[in-house]
Amino acid sequence: MVLKPEAVRSRLLKLEEIVSGLEELQAVDPAASPRDAWAVERGLQLACEVALDIGNHILSAHFGVSAQDYEDILEQLARHGVLPRETRERLKGLGGFRNILVHDYLRLDPNLVATKLTRAPQDFSEFALAVRRWLEEALRG
Repeated sequence: MVLKPEAVRSRLLKLEEIVSGLEELQAVDPAASPRDAWAVERGLQLACEVALDIGNHILSAHFGVSAQDYEDILEQLARHGVLPRETRERLKGLGGFRNILVHDYLRLDPNLVATKLTRAPQDFSEFALAVRRWLEEALRG
């Protein structure tokens, strides 16, 4: 598989769009309205999916690495210098949270969703910035 910079860039643009939506959703109380709760949950799920998709593409196409699971995607990105260690630490648990959103929604804790929403825009923005920097450096070298 070959690294496709445009595929990464288009997903980064989508992630930035999602981050913008999550920032808007920070003004709502997901507990007050099922519609707002669904919007927040879907936004968080999409952000997780896009970030993990970007990471998986970089790992397999550029580094020839197959991650064992979602958390390993983030760990491998840090190990290969795509993500700073601090960003990796901020995203710790992202894979498990994504799985709860998708598969274990009956156990979804509204307080956890609210906590994730407060951090998500900054966390995903840091992820996007790190990937953009890495991609530009990789294309130069």
